[in-house]
Amino acid sequence: METRQQHRQQRPTRIAGKLIVLVVIAALFAVAAYGLRLYSQARYAADQTYHGVDGKVATEIQQKKPFAALLLGVDTGAQGRVDKGHSDTIIIAVVNPAKNQTTMVSIPRDTAAQMIGTKSFNMQKINAAYNIGGSKMAIDAVSSLVNVPIDYYLTINMGALQKVVDAVGGIDVTVPFSWTDKNTGGQTFTKGPAHLNGDMALAFARMRDEDPQGDYGRQQRQQQVIKAILKKAVSVSTLANFKPLLKTLSTNIATNLSFDDMTALLQNYRGAAKSIKTDHLQGKNAWVYPGPSAYQIAPTKEMQRVSNVLRTALGLKTETLTNEETKQNAANTGFDWNNVTTVQTYTIFTPAN
Repeated sequence: METRQQHRQQRPTRIAGKLIVLVVIAALFAVAAYGLRLYSQARYAADQTYHGVDGKVATEIQQKKPFAALLLGVDTGAQGRVDKGHSDTIIIAVVNPAKNQTTMVSIPRDTAAQMIGTKSFNMQKINAAYNIGGSKMAIDAVSSLVNVPIDYYLTINMGALQKVVDAVGGIDVTVPFSWTDKNTGGQTFTKGPAHLNGDMALAFARMRDEDPQGDYGRQQRQQQVIKAILKKAVSVSTLANFKPLLKTLSTNIATNLSFDDMTALLQNYRGAAKSIKTDHLQGKNAWVYPGPSAYQIAPTKEMQRVSNVLRTALGLKTETLTNEETKQNAANTGFDWNNVTTVQTYTIFTPAN
């Protein structure tokens, strides 16, 4: 059996999954804000990004209600490909204008989850849902995992990070520790405050191997960059970079938020950008059978916690979580949920019916 370290070394590095967190705020806020100033240019760029799902209309946004959106980073390289590849970054974002608050929860890409909408039972890593069934299956799989209604999405392909960060004049972050990353071009980061251009922001967001927390540490840096992008994207100083920013957004993202939805975000939701709460679903390392393959298994207690956080942010009552993931957890009676060091084995059982 291959070791977990060998598995990590064999897994190809994907840039796309790290980019969504850096572009989504520009999509939600920068396009809207600048669109009011330069309406025709903004509408054209926003229209280029629009890809509806099931003909849904953003009634919540027009009515100034809280809403949840799924933010996806896909491992595709060609511009214009919006429903291919795996979504290697998955974030649920809840925006609540009444509370003037945005809540973002990262879902690890290797989390075991049921693929909702397949003809037969199919449970695998949650980042496969986008590749199998596009935006709709990705939304349905994530929504089922944590019992949260999600109506909207944004996706990003690889190649946008450097352009977006450079277009807003760079970003300011706090480097959590010092490192030099051999996998991203040898960029060196020193612990403390730093101003990053596009190239450095890409390296900052994608690094995993040098982080003692692995993917979870990377998620924290991605969330930090969201705040930095938002701060610059809504500032007056970025108006001069409006055209290159719009061009980058229009050719690298897809969403079912229309231009009118984006302008409504500015008018009714901008205050929610002032307070951003970040969180993540914490899984357990496991070798999953049939396979074996390295997964993250989300404990039922942890899925319930995240569900409560998101539903509360949406203004919904909390509910006891019951889904395929909780049933599989219950069936794995020998799994030690208190173990934080050992990589255990976990079996996916096919339902009898």
